[in-house]
Amino acid sequence: MIHSLFLINHSGDIFLEKHWKSVISRSVCDYFFEVKEKAVDPENVPPVLQTPHHYLISIYRGKLFFLSVVQTEVPPLFVIEFLHRVADTFQDYFGECSEGVIKDNLVTVYELLEEMLDNGFPLATESNVLKEMIRPPNILRSVVNTLTGTTVFAEIQGVVEACVRLTGMPDLTLSFMNPRLLDDVSFHPCVRFKRWESERVLSFIPPDGNFTLMTYHVSSQNLVAIPVYVKQSINFFETGSCGRLEITIGPKQNMGKTVEGLMVTIHMPKVVLSANLTATQGNYTYDLTTKVLVWDIGKLNPQKLPNLRGSLSMQAGAPKPEENPSLNIDLKIQQLAISGLKVSRLDMYGEKYKPFKGVKYLTKAGKFQVRT
Repeated sequence: MIHSLFLINHSGDIFLEKHWKSVISRSVCDYFFEVKEKAVDPENVPPVLQTPHHYLISIYRGKLFFLSVVQTEVPPLFVIEFLHRVADTFQDYFGECSEGVIKDNLVTVYELLEEMLDNGFPLATESNVLKEMIRPPNILRSVVNTLTGTTVFAEIQGVVEACVRLTGMPDLTLSFMNPRLLDDVSFHPCVRFKRWESERVLSFIPPDGNFTLMTYHVSSQNLVAIPVYVKQSINFFETGSCGRLEITIGPKQNMGKTVEGLMVTIHMPKVVLSANLTATQGNYTYDLTTKVLVWDIGKLNPQKLPNLRGSLSMQAGAPKPEENPSLNIDLKIQQLAISGLKVSRLDMYGEKYKPFKGVKYLTKAGKFQVRT
């Protein structure tokens, strides 16, 4: 029924798109934009538009257009009701349905859309059912998001590693739920690139053993969901040859998965002689030679946020450091791809036996730096 969904802001910019059956070019929205330009008010845009090959059915909610693309005739009210249900779900999950909130919770948004439609047909549209499958962000997460500054730069570098142990010459086809998330892609030589260009699926005859099937980037900052937030305060005083440090870390965008291997590393100024700190979770060490403070937290407990606080001793008479040190964060999250990329299916052709198929997801911090 519904092939694609585009979310368009009041200025006419497409800031989110989701495709269920096949990828439809954004150019299909040009018909909508032409009508929108002629309308006096956004509410005056006709909810149903017919193009040479598609029907465009839309609603206007919270200064946003929810525009669906349909290729066959369907009852328009049925689609309109579904679009309102999508907007209501966003409102219920995030407290409001706005461009900023949707961008801040993009991974959750894509997961919701994936569950609400199955191959283009409504599946799970009740909030109570969806909340059993996808945990909504809590109020604390939303509040902290407004208190801890902004993201200066963020990108995701991803890789799809394959482990193949198949006999014969199997021809494999791997498809993703949301391939449009990927900005820059590089493939193993076995991948048929033309098939990817036309259908956004990976078609290949794999070599035996372990190999890198694909690497990709997600460089659009709006699509990068930071998995943790950091509240920090590092102060060096003009008098007294001392300073204060306090750090708290909490979950932000981890979709109910546990953050593991959490570690904070701080390269202190040379004038810092020692650190007298108390950690509510994990252990800390301060190397007097390298001036490196390491706080090894381990697993992040969202019910009791880890906190490190205490005093710093500096050389007597030394000037106050001109800049505060940055925090480097290491972490990993099992069974979660923070990019939102998900495997839809893997099909095998050319052989008659039934293979074992499995997929694992892993998120690891690359260079995750918090400036103080």
